[in-house]
Amino acid sequence: MRDPYDILGVQRSADEAAIRTAYRKLAKRHHPDVNPGKPEAVERFKEISAAYDLLSDKDKRARFDRGEIDAEGHEMPPQRPFYRDYQEGPGAERYGASGGFSQEDIESFFAQAFAQEGQAQGQAHGGGRGGARFKARGRDAHYGLTVSFVDAANGTTRRLAMPDGKTLDVTIPPGTEDGHILRLRGQGGPGLGGGPAGDALIEVAVAPDPQFRREGDDIIVELPVTIREAVLGTSVEVPTIRGPVRVTIPPGSGTGTRLRLRGRGVRQGHQFVELQVVLPPGEEPALAEFLKTWTPSKPFNPREGK
Repeated sequence: MRDPYDILGVQRSADEAAIRTAYRKLAKRHHPDVNPGKPEAVERFKEISAAYDLLSDKDKRARFDRGEIDAEGHEMPPQRPFYRDYQEGPGAERYGASGGFSQEDIESFFAQAFAQEGQAQGQAHGGGRGGARFKARGRDAHYGLTVSFVDAANGTTRRLAMPDGKTLDVTIPPGTEDGHILRLRGQGGPGLGGGPAGDALIEVAVAPDPQFRREGDDIIVELPVTIREAVLGTSVEVPTIRGPVRVTIPPGSGTGTRLRLRGRGVRQGHQFVELQVVLPPGEEPALAEFLKTWTPSKPFNPREGK
């Protein structure tokens, strides 16, 4: 895996907000729902999600920056010097067995020292042998999850792959907005000494939709219509977040006319259909000839007052 900073296109000094913004922008562009039939988009999206998973977690990011883990979260070989590293150098006699202590003696000494220290800490917390153990809550785990516009509006369940290979079914509530953070209690890192597990914090990115846009709980759809349909009126099928429905376009409708579909929005919101009158492609001699001789019954200037 490439450097996560390079994948998201941010500097190593970038703050959490910059990393989040970069992730959202890339996730929306490369989400599989926006790129159907493009396997390279799926791989790119996985790469972006993995990079965000690492950099959005303060602990993981700090360990990566220190070189303790790689870009995939795997442990790196320790870089700290140990007493064995000096056995072949100057003053090696201080670390060898000739001074009266073997390597086994030294290792045994440290093992006993650490054991005694742990016992002393247990006694300090009120227990003596078998006394109270130190407890700590596990750390929170941070994830990013991108869903389609329709799934976010209606609610859905998505499966999230965890770093340890396990999966987590995440419920996306109806009306979830871009940037919303879901908290799954007890699904984070394990606790210490019997302490409670941390939580999983999942930031939801809503992919843009080519048909719908959202204004609060209302859904807006732009619907192209012909001149004939706008002037004479008609009945057409329009998409909604719950499936297509038929809508009656009144005679004399113009560009910008809004038709309301009650209760077809998010939660208690509505859907509004905005009409866009579109001229036919190419030349229309009959239409042009008609307009030359046509005089509206109520003359008007659409540019007045603008």
